[in-house]
Amino acid sequence: MAKLKSLIKIEGTLDGMTFYKGKNGYLVRTKGGVSKSRIENDPAYARTRENGSEFGHIAKSGKLLRQALTSLLVDVKDGNITPRLMKLLAQIKNYDTTSLRGNRQVSVGLSTTEGKMVLKRFDFNSNAKLSSVVLSEYQLNTTTGEISIANLIPLQQLSLPGGATHFGITAAVLNLNFETGEKELTISSELNTPINNTAVPIHVASSTVATGSGNTLFLFKMSFYQEINGIQYALNNGAYNVLNILDIL
Repeated sequence: MAKLKSLIKIEGTLDGMTFYKGKNGYLVRTKGGVSKSRIENDPAYARTRENGSEFGHIAKSGKLLRQALTSLLVDVKDGNITPRLMKLLAQIKNYDTTSLRGNRQVSVGLSTTEGKMVLKRFDFNSNAKLSSVVLSEYQLNTTTGEISIANLIPLQQLSLPGGATHFGITAAVLNLNFETGEKELTISSELNTPINNTAVPIHVASSTVATGSGNTLFLFKMSFYQEINGIQYALNNGAYNVLNILDIL
């Protein structure tokens, strides 16, 4: 690394040298590292190629899941969804004990009980975890996709964000084939309820349940609203909204 002494201040790469601004002024260094060609062909980098292949597969799988749930995630705000999800998918991939290293698949990992358990209970919003927000017991019927709570008293059994006057609960079922990318999503109508001390029975389910050749995910969504002059507004643009994978088959 050398310090650049010139009236012309350059930033970027030129003729194998990288020019950049550091805390000690403008600096220059020669381009280093291993060439792309060597990584792709040298037997010494076989592990690097395998890791790169599996990383790419995990990234693609995470994108498939997020895109399949776009309509539910649009108002669930968490800037760390991608890295948190990729970490779990990497663990799931490790449960593929049949494929060669470098070709292990998320879809194979999810065919195991252990792989499913990794993704089960995943909260898409780490700032609004289902277990912290809903303090009552709830039931899931994996045949119908129905989510039910016998008698929910909002002011006593919900951890509420400030300013919320209403909440909504939605049930969704996603069938996603991580190998082919085929997907089907069914979503119930939202059950919207005022926040008070009145017990309300919760029963939400879509008219049909998503089917297909992939894994079936059952999702619980809770959204919070503030009513002003008879109109409900999403509270803080969805920062407190919950989206959780209750179960996966």
